[in-house]
Amino acid sequence: MGLFNRKNPEERSVEGEAHRRSQSSETEVEMGSPEQTGPEPVVAEAAEPVPMPAPAGAAADPIGDELRELEREAASPAPEPAGPARMLHKEDLRRAVKREQEAEEDGRVSADELIGPTRTRRHPFTPEPAQPAGERTMQVIAFANQKGGVAKTTTTLNLAVALSESGHRVLAVDLDPQGNLTMSQGIDPDTVEKSLYHVLVDRVPIKEIIEHREVDIAVASIDLAGAEIAMSTQIGRERSLQKALAQVAGEYDYVCIDTPPSLGLLTINALTAADKVIVPVQCEYLSMRGLVQLQNTLEMIRENLNPDVQIEGILPTMLDTRTIHAKEAVEILEENFGDLVFKSRIRKAIKFAEAPVKGSSVLKYDPQSNAAQCYRDLAEEVLEHGTTE
Repeated sequence: MGLFNRKNPEERSVEGEAHRRSQSSETEVEMGSPEQTGPEPVVAEAAEPVPMPAPAGAAADPIGDELRELEREAASPAPEPAGPARMLHKEDLRRAVKREQEAEEDGRVSADELIGPTRTRRHPFTPEPAQPAGERTMQVIAFANQKGGVAKTTTTLNLAVALSESGHRVLAVDLDPQGNLTMSQGIDPDTVEKSLYHVLVDRVPIKEIIEHREVDIAVASIDLAGAEIAMSTQIGRERSLQKALAQVAGEYDYVCIDTPPSLGLLTINALTAADKVIVPVQCEYLSMRGLVQLQNTLEMIRENLNPDVQIEGILPTMLDTRTIHAKEAVEILEENFGDLVFKSRIRKAIKFAEAPVKGSSVLKYDPQSNAAQCYRDLAEEVLEHGTTE
């Protein structure tokens, strides 16, 4: 017979009529209204589907019941979380994203954070300056770079002379055991009786070692090479130069300190005593690499010894404008340090090598030369920085 029971149309009509009568009678009995002969009106919308009751005498259908239960669960909306819980979820996400961003940082610090603005806080063990900050007139400038041969001594002497030409009282301090700054003023380091060694180690007053040349100069000798070992047992050895300069604080407007090409105790003394640091940088890759070590040393000095020291500027020196490498080096400096790079450029010139032979600065050796004008321009920049602060 097949899956469906096929009957003739007359039999199907008789059975359908009997079925409708049976449903009508059942509805009247349940509603208690014998007058109602038609079927109950169909409701347009229902809150949830009502499962049809299984026919009487039919076998239980657990699979069908389970399907109907799943349909009801799918039709009913899922409960939303409460407001505070939802907000907490967003805050957690923000914190997670923030931690993710912080984790992606490579740990490098920008130039502005390292050598830009000066920290205002003072280390708890740092003694107060001999004079209040508002009354101090003497500016101490250290010239530092771990890399040697970048014209630190040349810059120290010629800038000091340029500042002196503008009417300021200037003291140059030779803190390099090689004594090049001392020799550049015609003084033989081997013949001096007392030098900065005796000031730092034996506490000799700094006035006793100052020679009067184009500018006043605190001379050095080869003995200075043993100063670090001799000072190793002293308490407060990092402040020896600072204490010595405090004795002449009222006699000079500027102090220019030439440092050795290292980051040892002598350089730390200079940075501890300094208000500002000028970094001569030869326009070559290896010289520029010395900035990294100097930045780390300055950070240590700020944390422990001198929170007020700051970079006055980065000075490109020994610039050969004929080479592409030198031009690219200056561009890299400006890209990374911006306004910290001086606008003045110290170009290569034979005058810088000839002047020390005569025991003088290039400003005295050839006052009208371009080499001398470079340092006069630098002095103007330094003085402008001092007036705008």
